[in-house]
Amino acid sequence: MKVLIIEDSTSLRRSLRVGLSNLGFTVDDTGDGSEGLSMALAGNYSLLILDLMLPTLNGTAILKAIRQANKDIRVLILSAKDLTEDKVDGLLNGADDYLTKPFSFDELHVRLLCLMRRGSLNVNDSSINIGAISLDLHLKQLKCGGTDANLTPNEDKVVECLFSNQGKVISPEKLSEYLAGQYDAVAKNSIEAHLSSARKKVKAIGHDLPDLPPIS
Repeated sequence: MKVLIIEDSTSLRRSLRVGLSNLGFTVDDTGDGSEGLSMALAGNYSLLILDLMLPTLNGTAILKAIRQANKDIRVLILSAKDLTEDKVDGLLNGADDYLTKPFSFDELHVRLLCLMRRGSLNVNDSSINIGAISLDLHLKQLKCGGTDANLTPNEDKVVECLFSNQGKVISPEKLSEYLAGQYDAVAKNSIEAHLSSARKKVKAIGHDLPDLPPIS
């Protein structure tokens, strides 16, 4: 999943690049508005993290140009401008989400995951493959040896979150936010029930889900 960061704070940009790279994203970044717009229009990015107050070209102008060009890219505005009218303007101008500074990196990550689930994205690698099991992030299908496991939406979300975080311990809170958003909660036993059901469906077609990150 390719991410472009347009942010003029060098330290924040570096922190985001390292954090997202560690999560498996492919990350490009710039601190200049004009350069950022050129990169966004020329590159094959799925997600854009966009500051509003930038040198040479502000974030609003970048956003409008991207939407006028019909680029299939999800845009999350990350800005210190925290007034309601700022957020409304950003969303009306074509942003998919708006997060104010200071912010939690975990919340940023969850919001990006949520944006990845919305409709089609212009990505080259749209699947996660582990052995004979393939999870298509676009079609929301888990296929085992070419056979669809027919997961429910919640089963798919649990598996997708765990597949996307191989090697990491996943908290029930993070999985809950991934399933229901930050304003709702899903109990740990419900999450485990979805995962157990997904395992049974995969087992029924002659396969086993690989070892997944523990939920704790």
